[in-house]
Amino acid sequence: MIKSVAIQGVKGSFHHIVSQQFFDETISVSEYLTFDGVVDSILNAKDDAAIMAIENSIAGSIIPNYALIDNFGLHIVGEHYLDIQHHLMALPNQTIDDIKEVYSHPMALLQCKAFFKQYPHIKLIEDKDTAEVAQRIQANQSKHVAAIASRLAAELFELEILAESIQTIKHNETRFFIVKTKNSEIPEVEINKASIKFELDHKRGSLATILNVLSDCKLNLTKIQSLPKIETPWKYAFFVDVTFDTYNDYKKAKSIMEIMAQDFKVLGEYKNARL
Repeated sequence: MIKSVAIQGVKGSFHHIVSQQFFDETISVSEYLTFDGVVDSILNAKDDAAIMAIENSIAGSIIPNYALIDNFGLHIVGEHYLDIQHHLMALPNQTIDDIKEVYSHPMALLQCKAFFKQYPHIKLIEDKDTAEVAQRIQANQSKHVAAIASRLAAELFELEILAESIQTIKHNETRFFIVKTKNSEIPEVEINKASIKFELDHKRGSLATILNVLSDCKLNLTKIQSLPKIETPWKYAFFVDVTFDTYNDYKKAKSIMEIMAQDFKVLGEYKNARL
């Protein structure tokens, strides 16, 4: 049973919001400023599970987190999609014209870049975490400084929202994994999605052959991501997400792929969050 989760960032961050939505508001949350710290917490049994952002609908995949999951043998036990709304916030009784600097996570700044073109007087500065900046502004009573963060962060740290939903593309989602050091025990009848990793011989048609196996076994490919093998230049591992109607179809494909691939690993079998 999951009683505590590790998140990247502080309370008020998007990872914190996921913890409340995927579990509930009573879940115990441990805060870490890096994903390395998040992973260490579950490897050392300080927390039962961790929440890790893995993909954004605008910025794409978060490659270092794929590597962390793979390198430390973590198991994906669930996923959650969160609508990301970025708000500009600062101490009360200020306007955007009063703001000289905006601090936030690099991805948040990227997603809001177009908004700030109309405010050339504002300097954009990369920081570790969206909500942590909001927390720091309140703690230091920093005027003329703003954060890009969630509405929850504004509420927790008593900041005033100067502009709402400033992200360039209004429909902005991030996909999060819930990971553990041990696989979940979801009944096979409830499993309809899996994340797998494999490596192939570096020859023509090898990837196409694997994809044909997925198709022949009635699996739907929803994501494919390559990751370079650091120790072998110009060779890649592939991370694939598949959905299926019956676990037997997936099991059949898995047994074939285990034979065909040089290295095959199941990263997680879980429920499709989109259903």
